[in-house]
Amino acid sequence: MTDPISDMLSRIRNAVAAKHQRVDLPASKLKAEIARILQDEGYIQGYRLVDEPAEGKAKTVRQMIRVFLKYGPHGEKVISGIERISRPGRRVYIGVDEVPVVLGGLGTNILTTSHGVMTGRAARKAGVGGEVLCNVW
Repeated sequence: MTDPISDMLSRIRNAVAAKHQRVDLPASKLKAEIARILQDEGYIQGYRLVDEPAEGKAKTVRQMIRVFLKYGPHGEKVISGIERISRPGRRVYIGVDEVPVVLGGLGTNILTTSHGVMTGRAARKAGVGGEVLCNVW
């Protein structure tokens, strides 16, 4: 897999479209940080790291991130859109003055900075720029 972050976002997008309650993703520290931000911003109910026994002869345990999706009281989607900005083929870096606003402030962008993974709003407040990973609205 060349872009695991894009795979994570696609799995979440597809699970929301199919009205699933949860979705499992292969775990990494960056994906866990993205899930933490999605939880803090109110886009998902929560997430949990789970161990899943692997199939085959290796018998090793794989860590997975279980993301619990969130819907409105009548089943409306909380995540109406999620898009990858910076990709392995085209990295997008921005300075603190260039941090974009998503949907006039109704959406959130997720950045990876020298101070860790944070939202665009937090990056502006901290006075740092970085790589724009994705936009969520």
